[in-house]
Amino acid sequence: MAINSKNLSPILAAAVFALGMTMSAAQADGGKYGGENRGKPLQPAQVNAKWQQECSSCHIAYAPGLMSADSWRKVMEGLDKHFGTDASLTSEENKEITDFLVKNASNRWSASTAPLKITEAAWFKSEHDAREVPPAVWQNPLVKSPATCQACHTQAERGDFSERNIKLPK
Repeated sequence: MAINSKNLSPILAAAVFALGMTMSAAQADGGKYGGENRGKPLQPAQVNAKWQQECSSCHIAYAPGLMSADSWRKVMEGLDKHFGTDASLTSEENKEITDFLVKNASNRWSASTAPLKITEAAWFKSEHDAREVPPAVWQNPLVKSPATCQACHTQAERGDFSERNIKLPK
């Protein structure tokens, strides 16, 4: 459509409306956690066998939707110092797993942050603060660390972190 004085107002009105809708959606999406939000934590329908094998050899293979694509890139770039362990892979394996994680990363992450750990994400901290998780839970030897999701989330291996599947260990 050519812009002229007759259609300038409708175009501006549509642009302002669209901008307002975009801003409202971003605020609604990222408002609670400042844009840090897990999007699709369930494991993807098509899981990558190399990712499953390599990541679950030390911990659960965390659902890619728990973090942003930038976060997964940072994790995969630092595997030689992966939280105190050398988890290095061949360049082919690294690319395959990185591509899988990035493709299936959170679809609701709008913050400019890219935490290296799931436990550093604002949404995680909010969901696991002292009101939600009694401090004694973190001291339980069955839990060991906030990264041991499966200690409380009975379906964590499937990427299901819903409250109906939480059982705090005794």
